[in-house]
Amino acid sequence: MIKLIASDLDGTLLQNGAQELTPRAVKLIHEITQKGIHFAAASGRQYDNERRVFHEIRDEISYIAENGSLCIHQGKVISRGVIPDGLVRRILDEIKKCPGFEIVVSKEDACYIEDNDKEFVNHIVNVMHNTTKIVDDVRDVEGPVLKIAIANMASHDMEGYLKHLREMFASEIKVVTSGHVWIDFIVPDCNKGTALMKLMELFGVRPEECIAFGDQYNDVEMLEAAGISYAMANAVPGIAEHADYVTDSVEDVLEEILRSL
Repeated sequence: MIKLIASDLDGTLLQNGAQELTPRAVKLIHEITQKGIHFAAASGRQYDNERRVFHEIRDEISYIAENGSLCIHQGKVISRGVIPDGLVRRILDEIKKCPGFEIVVSKEDACYIEDNDKEFVNHIVNVMHNTTKIVDDVRDVEGPVLKIAIANMASHDMEGYLKHLREMFASEIKVVTSGHVWIDFIVPDCNKGTALMKLMELFGVRPEECIAFGDQYNDVEMLEAAGISYAMANAVPGIAEHADYVTDSVEDVLEEILRSL
């Protein structure tokens, strides 16, 4: 029997750039939690942002935020990971050498950005509705830092720069795509998979009793940690190889699960 379901948000539960859940998704997740099945939102987004997305049922679910650097259940931190201060500085110094990339430095209380690009600021503050603080230079933000993310809003070809960053930092930190214009730096030894395993341990759930959904490389460990995993049909190339099934819709699968209970 399924006892825990974890789903990525952007590109998975939220399709086509949506910033709100469909009424159907809210209804299905509520019904699932009422049946005693745990549900976890698993995203590169910040915790505050995830709670806004799930505002109608925000206290019914658990949260894996910042790509697994923060895991929270019923307001209690289950696990937390931070990037070493020296590594944060070296990453930010390197990114600053390449024009065109906007930087998000995430701490537990807020994400920190610079006011360089009005479109980017608007996206973070008014589209994503992140809890945000604007600073003159993100390199001046004091830790602990949970995640660093960079975006090039004008480019959908990130492969060359991603390769460069991996060559420089892959021995110290995981560098992954997290959407078409995003690259994330994930805390060493922390990812959505490790956070999901913390929740499985907390709830006494075996892997075969857990389902996960994802579409990006920051979902791989989560898909592999769950006993049953779904890659989205629109996932980036290679993700389906880490999943048991492919689906067009998380909602359809949730509906099937409810019918089977």
